[in-house]
This record gives sequence, structure tokens and C-alpha cells, in this order.
Amino acid sequence: MTLRPDVSIVTTGHDVADARLHREAAALLRAGLVVEVLGLGDPSAGPKGASVRAAPRTGMLRRTARALVWPWRASGRVLLTIDPETVPSALLATRLLRKRLISDVHEDYVELLADRSWLRRPMGPFIRTLTRVVVGLAGRADLTVVADDHVPPAETACRVRLVLRNMPDLTMIPVTSAGHGDESPLRAVYVGDLRRSRGGREVVEALAVAPGWTLDLVGPAPAEEAAWLEERLRRPDVSGRVRWHGRQPPEEAWQVARGAHVGLALLADTPAFRAAIPTKVYEYLACGLAVITSPLPRVVELVTELGAGWVVDDETSAGQRLRDLTADRRLLDESLGAAARWSAELEAAGSPYDVLAERTVTLAAQAR
Repeated sequence: MTLRPDVSIVTTGHDVADARLHREAAALLRAGLVVEVLGLGDPSAGPKGASVRAAPRTGMLRRTARALVWPWRASGRVLLTIDPETVPSALLATRLLRKRLISDVHEDYVELLADRSWLRRPMGPFIRTLTRVVVGLAGRADLTVVADDHVPPAETACRVRLVLRNMPDLTMIPVTSAGHGDESPLRAVYVGDLRRSRGGREVVEALAVAPGWTLDLVGPAPAEEAAWLEERLRRPDVSGRVRWHGRQPPEEAWQVARGAHVGLALLADTPAFRAAIPTKVYEYLACGLAVITSPLPRVVELVTELGAGWVVDDETSAGQRLRDLTADRRLLDESLGAAARWSAELEAAGSPYDVLAERTVTLAAQAR
């Protein structure tokens, strides 16, 4: 007998392999809830233990149609949306069907539009205005979850607001096995979207001038970036030293980091990134990896305070830092030790996603 889902996670813009989606689903499952996921991509890459329905990625017209329809097809007593465009339909569906709605605003969507190359005039102002409207509607959900204090909607614009930062779930992340003081081959990793502003090209160029290192790239790339990577990785200065694994579910993605030494986060200085701490930085630290990062203000503060990495201006200085670490492994050992201590403290504090799960249990009990 198939149990009716308690929670339906509905996304028309994210792959079912999305890391935050996996972390939320894992917490809901730990709380004893029955979870289904409606999303994009390969169903086998969805959260283990959840029922997953997935569709292929298509154009904007089909995505808009799904945003209107999928909230009505969801079977759960509680709907959890993670895309702004699903919010209006989900609000109506949950009110008429006497369900409950959680809206997860896990990025500052309006600021994030600056990172989208397809956003061109004359549609740009309209899309920005529409995004502001739907983000405002997210505040009418039974629970509005935001990824950081600065992410809208503000507390005064929400019925109930929960700040749930993009912290790692340590059940999905292996602590790196890189040894302090050993002479194992030096290896860096990059895990995340390889969109142009995320620094995928920069990490490859950093490796090109650091011959003592290898690099593993894990994540999807738009067509233009994929073509660039495939061509670049054939050149002699990086050939055989950079491996691109493509999109992987979170647990498999972080297995690639096992035994690595450094996590690279050379993101561009965009409005959205400037105000945030990229998830990958937290995840690198949780793995016990040292971090080499671009000078985004909040990341600089975190890494400097912990002593768990280095801030660089560009790919050239990142490559120089890697060469410095090749020459003096003691510098690396100090940062690895600081990252390991931070990871231990995070483990002791417990998963913040369990707070979301507790709230969801309550909402599910109230729903029809």
C-alpha cells in the first residue's frame, strides 16, 4: 500500500539532484514524514527515500505552464516550493484544497537576475518587477523560509519567517581523508554550478599555472561553458590534471572531495554573491578542506576569522597560492586543521534543517 505523501517538494526550475532540496528532504524523512518530489532531471538522482517524479528541462513557456499546474498535481498535505514562479499557483491550490504551504526563498532572486545572461531588454524591467511581486507573495505562505537574514521577503512581510542558511548536512558530506604533514598528491576541488559567473574558468586557469596540483570539477555547465571546458581541458597545460564529473547528486558529488586538500570558490563580484556566503564555502569547510576564495566580503570575514584558507584577487593569484602550498605544506596543514575544527563544531551543533522538519510536522497535522 502506497502512503499518501505528507510533503510535496515542487520545483519547476531545479534539478532533483539540487543540494538544498536533498538536505531538506533528508531532514523531512528523518522526522518520519512521507516525501514526494516533483522536479527536473533524472529521477534516480533525487533524494533517497522520497518518491520522485521528474521531467526533462524545456523552454520558458513549458516551465511557466508547469509552475501553474504542478502545485495542483502534488499529493502532499504540505507543499514546499523552491522557485518563485510556483508561488502564486501554490498559494491558490493550498487555500482551496485546505493544505499548507512552505515557500523556500533560498536566494535573493531579484539580485540573482544580474547573473543571468538571458535577461535582456526590453523584458528585463518586467521580469524584475514580476520577480519582486512573487517574492512578496511568498510571505503569505504558512511558513516562509529564507536562506539568510538579508534575503527577502522581510520578517514584517511574512506570516511566519524562518532563516535557514545553506549549511551543509554532514550526513551527506565525508570528512576529507587528506592527511596533515603527509606527502600525498595535492588535489583541489570545485563543486557547484559552472555558470560563467561562478568561476569555473578561473579555477581551471589557476590549475594551469600550478603544475603540482590536480583538480576535480563537479557540476553542470550551460552549453557555452561546456564547450569552453571541453576544448580547454584538451590543452597540454591542464590535460590529464583536470577531471570534469558533470552533475552529481550531493552525496556522490562530495565523495569526489574525499582525499582532496583545497576547495576553490572564485566567484564573480555580483550583487547576489556579494551579500551572501556561497554554499560551497560552507561545504568545503565541512569536508575539512582549506578554501581559496575570491574577495567577497562575507566570505573574507569567515575564512579570515577561522584561519581556514586564503583570499585571492583572481586566477593568477590563486595559481600562485597553490604553488606556495606546494613549496610549504605547513601552510596547508594549518588551514586544514582550522577547517577540521570548524567541521567538528558544526557536527556538535546538529542540523538546522531539523528545525524546518519540526515546523513541517506541525503544518502537516493541521492540513487536510
